[in-house]
Order: sequence, then C-alpha cells, then structure tokens
Amino acid sequence: MPEYLAPGVYVEEVSFRSKSIEGVSTSTTAFVGATRKGPTSGTPELITSVGDFERIYGGMDDISFSGTPITNYLAHAVKNYFDNGGARLFVARVFVPIDEVSNTGVADTGLIGDGADAENQFRFVARSPGAEGNGTITLSVSETDVSSTAVTEPALDRARNGSLLDDGGTVYIKIDGSWTDSGDSAHAGTTGGSASLMTLNVLITDGSGNESFYEDLGFNSDHPNYVGNTLSTTPVRRIDQLQNSHAITLGSTVDGFRLYSVVSDEIGSSSSVSYSLTGGNDGAMPTGPSYVAPLLMHASNDDISIVAAPGYSAYSDRAGIQNELLTHVEKRKAYRIAVLDVPIDQTVTEAVAVKSSIDSSYAAIYHPWVVVSNPLAKPNDTRIPNEVALPPSGFVCGIYARNDNSKGVAKSPGNEIVRGAIRFQTEISFAEQEILNPKGVNCLRFFPGRGNRLWGARTTSSDPEWKYVGPRRYFLYLERSIDRSTQWAVFENNGPKLWANVRETVSSFLYNEWRSNSLLGSTPEEAYFVRCDRTTMTQNDLDNGRMICLIGVSVLKPAEFVVFRIGQKTMDAR
Repeated sequence: MPEYLAPGVYVEEVSFRSKSIEGVSTSTTAFVGATRKGPTSGTPELITSVGDFERIYGGMDDISFSGTPITNYLAHAVKNYFDNGGARLFVARVFVPIDEVSNTGVADTGLIGDGADAENQFRFVARSPGAEGNGTITLSVSETDVSSTAVTEPALDRARNGSLLDDGGTVYIKIDGSWTDSGDSAHAGTTGGSASLMTLNVLITDGSGNESFYEDLGFNSDHPNYVGNTLSTTPVRRIDQLQNSHAITLGSTVDGFRLYSVVSDEIGSSSSVSYSLTGGNDGAMPTGPSYVAPLLMHASNDDISIVAAPGYSAYSDRAGIQNELLTHVEKRKAYRIAVLDVPIDQTVTEAVAVKSSIDSSYAAIYHPWVVVSNPLAKPNDTRIPNEVALPPSGFVCGIYARNDNSKGVAKSPGNEIVRGAIRFQTEISFAEQEILNPKGVNCLRFFPGRGNRLWGARTTSSDPEWKYVGPRRYFLYLERSIDRSTQWAVFENNGPKLWANVRETVSSFLYNEWRSNSLLGSTPEEAYFVRCDRTTMTQNDLDNGRMICLIGVSVLKPAEFVVFRIGQKTMDAR
C-alpha cells in the first residue's frame, strides 16, 4: 500500500480487470545441420527467405565431409520450408573440424609481405570454416591525381584523416590535418610531378564464384573507411560479421606506410595482384555429440515450436543425432515437437524398424523421401542430375506452419499438398499404409487427381492419449501461452483474490479458444473447466508456496477414419 504522509489529494491508477493471456506463435521453426559457411556459435540467425539463408549460410552446392561429397540437405530444406508456407526460421550450423589444431577448415591466403615475422605481415582469412571460403583475393590501388595541387590548397585540405599521398616516391599520411611521412617529417610546398591520393580496392571471389567488392578503402587506421575496420575479424555490426565472408588480419607493426608499401610492391607494374584462398573445408561428417551445442543455441529462443535436422538420417550416426533431437524437445518447458525422417531408400519393413526405436509424443516421423527438380541443374550438363531426392522434414515443417496460419494449431497437419514435389521416392499403396500408419509412420502419398499429399498425422508415441500431432501441438500451445502470460502471479499473496484472478485469466483464454472452434463441446462447460481454490490445494501446498490451478480441456481429434455405412432398404422400410 502507498504511504500517505502529507494532507492532500492522491490520484492512483488501479486495475479492475484480470490479466489476459496472449496465444504464442506455433509456426516458428528451428533447423540444425551442416551448411557451406556461416557462424558456428552465438545466437542462431532468423531467416525469412532463401536469399537470407544464402547470404549467411551459403548456397545449395554439395558439401564434402572429409572429401566425400554429399547433398546439401539443409539448404534444400530451407527452400522446401518456405515453398510450403513457412515464414520464420532459425538456423544453427553444425561443423566438425577434421583436426581442431592443424585442419580447422578455415581458408586463408597465408602471410603476405617480405617481413621477417608475422608481426610485419598480413593475411586474408575466411570468417567461418567451410569450402565456400576458398577462392581468390584481388587487390588493386585507386589513384586520385593531385600533381598540380599545393598541400595547402583545397583538394588536399579536404582529404580525410588517414588519407595516403604518394608524392613521387615519398608516402605521406594525413593525421589531424597535417601530412606526415614515414620519417615523421612535415610535408610542405607543392607536390611533385606524379603525386596521387591512394586507396585500396579488394575483390573477393568465394568457392561458389560469388563476388564481393570493397572500393576506396583507407590504408591507415585514421581513415573512416579503413580496410582494417571494414574487413575486421571482429566487426562492430553483426550484419558485417554474417555477410562479409572474409576478413584481414594485420600484424602489430603493419601501419598505413607498411601496408601500402607491401601492396604496391606486390602489384608492381601490373594493375592488380591476386592471392589464392586455400585450406577451407566442410569438416568431418556430423555425429550425435556435434548436435548438442547447436541445439543448446536454440534452447533460449522461446518462439521456436518446431525443430528438425534435415538430412541427419543420411549420416552414419543417424541414431545418435535423432536421440539428441528427442532429448532437446522432451526437456522440461521446451514446448516443441521434433520432425524426424525415415532414411532414404527404405522398404516398409525397414521404415517400421526405424520407428520401433522411437516412443515419444514430442516427435513425428515421415516417409518416404521427396523427389524434386534440382535447383542446381544446368542445361546440357549431364553431370548434374535434373532431379534430387530430399528428406521430407523440410516440406513437413513448412506444412505445419501453413496449417497453423490457415486453420490453427488445433487441426492436425494432414491431407495437405506437398508443394514442389515431382513424386515420392517410393509410391506408398493403401495396403502398405495399413502397416505403417498404426505403427506411427506418417506417409506422403500420391493420389490421382489430387496430387502429392501429406497423408498422416500421428506422433511416435505408444500412448493413445497422445496419438495425434494436432492434440499434442495444441497442448504445447496452451501450456506455453499460459506459462508466458501468468508470470505476474509469482510471489503474489497466495489467497482467494489471487485464485480468482487466475481462474478468470485462464477461463477467458479458454473461452476464446472454444469460440474459435479449437475445443470440443457445445457449451463452455463441456469444453473446459478451470479450478483454483482450496479443493486443489492442501495446507501443505500453501505452506510451501504452491498455488495449484487444475485445468481440463476437451480437445478435437482428427477424423482419421471417415466411415459411411450404406445398406439396402425396401421402399416401405423405416
């Protein structure tokens, strides 16, 4: 209660209504897996388009694990996700160095310069490991002729601090408005016959042929566009760290004079000089333990509701990676579901065997793989196949998001078109699905006249209460929404006033859910109940600071089996 110590009028704000619960997002997805480049630590990046992914994590070219090429499944899955209705995706990269000391997978040019040690030289390095970091660095120098301009005249006065002046063999740097040479003697009078202001140009071509061009960079640290800042290994802006693929590392004794001297000597009488970037590789094939840290990077993001690792089922440690995914989604208050893949080229018996090792209501598994047009195919180049088989998880995650946005999370994601599919790797028949469906393997099937469809909506759980994806995800939605929006109740006085506020808050939320046809029942009383009073709490609960609210909801199950019973009747039969 406020204190009233002096006579006067006090106007105070009070609330006469209960707190409201806002439903959380259910369509935000997290992918974990190998990419061609990109950060391997820190906060996972939000991706809202394929273009975002390519700028940060590289293109769809194959990945080579220890020299063995394999399809870049995660990059393809990103495209499949957005094609099928996904909108918000977070990506965490998995990278396993071949040797953490001698072969980290990071490309570089090696030391440049004729210095006696590394402190007097520089090099260009890729910001992240990966074969995408290989390529070339091309350096050139731009000259602005100031031959007929006196030092004190406007053209040079307007030169920015850190600007470099080559005065026919003597190099000057402007610092605090004064021109100084390497011997620290003042530059005075008129420039020589070939004086020019000098800037550096850097052209970077990565392993996929993408080019980045940085023009008019300063040689000295006082220049506002200093190369050491623009291509810093630790840039101030996060976007530079993500999208500038390479950086420059300068020895401690490399100043503007030294850097210009090395570059001009290397270029010589040519217009430019190029250096090869080598040593970049995609590391070793990921294993289960290598997924632990990237999944932990996703753990702190409360918006994520769907988790997948597209392509994991093609790796040798498929079971280990799958276990890490299940451990992640089953953690307390994770509120997530894992979308799993049956490995490529599996028969019905093999698919059932894969499912038999999984029993979780927080996961769903899909079969078979999806055949699509290869985005990398080129006309008249038969070395690149026109079609590629991809794991279904990327498509399914997009369908989850599309279903949530168009029909609501309470509706199980089944009987939905698989966009982008040419066909499925295996044509599942009705008889085969009669075997797979009861076992909890969701099928993707082709129906003449109706196209390629997702035809299953079961979890991998053996518990009949959590048989279907829809009710499981809807409960996760309810639990997270209530959890997030009732934090205000913590440390409030645990008495009837608090209990009444909590009952009203939760009841109002569930009433809206019932009105939106997400709950079963013709009246609110049939659809849900909320109890929070002395019938739900003992004195021991109160003594130990526990407020217990009992909530029951009647959820909708999917009409998985639609049965029409038809029989003959006589004309006079009722």
